[in-house]
Amino acid sequence: MTELTDQISQAMEQAARAFESYKNVPGKLRAAFLRQIGDEINLLGDELIHTVMNETNLPEGRVRGEKNRTTGQLNKFADLLEDGSWVEATIDTGDPVRSPIPKPDLRKLLIPVGPVVVFGAGNFPLAFSATGGDTASALAGGNPVVVKGHPAHPKTSQLVAKAIKKALQKFALPEGVFELIQDSGHKSGQLLVQHPQTKAVGFTGSQQGGMALVKLASQRPEPIPVFAEMGSVNPVVILPEALKDNHTAIAEKLVASVNLGAGQFCTNPGLIITTKRKGFESFIEEIGKQVKAAPGARMFSDQVFQNYQLNSEKVFSFSEVSSVEARTETPATGEVGPAVGLVKAADFIAQPNLHEEVFGPFSLVVACDTDEQLAEVVQALKGQLTITIQATPDELANRKELISALLGKCGRLLFNGVPTGVEVCAAMQHGGPFPASSDSRFTSVGVSAIKRFVRPVSYQDFPQDLLPEELKDENPLNIWRLVNNEWTKEQI
Repeated sequence: MTELTDQISQAMEQAARAFESYKNVPGKLRAAFLRQIGDEINLLGDELIHTVMNETNLPEGRVRGEKNRTTGQLNKFADLLEDGSWVEATIDTGDPVRSPIPKPDLRKLLIPVGPVVVFGAGNFPLAFSATGGDTASALAGGNPVVVKGHPAHPKTSQLVAKAIKKALQKFALPEGVFELIQDSGHKSGQLLVQHPQTKAVGFTGSQQGGMALVKLASQRPEPIPVFAEMGSVNPVVILPEALKDNHTAIAEKLVASVNLGAGQFCTNPGLIITTKRKGFESFIEEIGKQVKAAPGARMFSDQVFQNYQLNSEKVFSFSEVSSVEARTETPATGEVGPAVGLVKAADFIAQPNLHEEVFGPFSLVVACDTDEQLAEVVQALKGQLTITIQATPDELANRKELISALLGKCGRLLFNGVPTGVEVCAAMQHGGPFPASSDSRFTSVGVSAIKRFVRPVSYQDFPQDLLPEELKDENPLNIWRLVNNEWTKEQI
């Protein structure tokens, strides 16, 4: 076997051995471990900040904010573990005298699935990488994690990996609970997904990359789930009254969102759908002004920059697409500014290639002649992470059919905002119908993300002393449980 194959085999076998003990670590101890990881990341100080900046071209403010998000989500999962109700303990007590047949005693809860492989994301070197949301949620659920580091920021991944391993040592947890694999090619990812000890995969990236992993996982002797967040164009639908009254403010807000972080967000508003009613021409004119005045920024890698140039030029190569304003690019420095195109609704519907994501500061305005045509454009959309409606409250109240259609296409529906900015909280849904994600039932952001890496199991007619603490009659952990269809919590 090659050196890479040996390394991956060793990491996965070590993770499998670690799972046998880590899965039984009490929730409160896992919570303390997650908090310690956050503390170790904070102790890296400016070394971490400057390493991220040097590897990704991200500005200091963005990096510090992302570092705080990373430690913050670790603390949120710790809070979840300390509460304990996330296991969804459900008890249906038996009735041995029920007629015509006795009722068994059934008790159910969620348990970890086993070693999880996580693929680091290029655009979030901290929050979606070595110790990002996928890693945090998998560790919280009681699963060891093997991370395939993103080649765009190897030094950052290594620093964070050292912080995690320090936390492991302080709690005397098995070394195999976390491992980092660094490889610039695709071979390591293939080997990790195909390894028999891998029980689930977390991925954030392109549709091409995500679907390649889904295919690999489905072809295994034991197929496993791949939870892939694959981005989207995040349409913004502007209704007539909002367009008429607020076209200047909406244009300013949207261009700023498109250009935020050089457009390197999976929630970048890459599609703007509206009708050619009063205010439309002024709206397009204002977009042009905002595009022209917007600052440029460097993307996080040369490869991403080249892909952005290639994909945006491909869109503008269609004769049906015109440029709202000359794109702001400074090839000598690798900087890009926002680019916005304009296309008629009928041409957009007829050309599926225009529906694809252009990763970067790009958006396409789809101009509809009528409300009916706008509905046709919505019907033609693929699954999305987000859809935003810009409207007045009164006109939105009369668009229940439109709202219903949009809900069928997305995981998060926004009113009069912008999709960039994903709050890490219990109510966040970051995932949507295919191809936005490979399984729209789950989120990759927020504490509900833990449900990707656990599975339900029932105990039938088990002795009390052999049951998990969460399922015992006396509820020693003082957590909320569903007992005989009623929520109950004992007070200690």
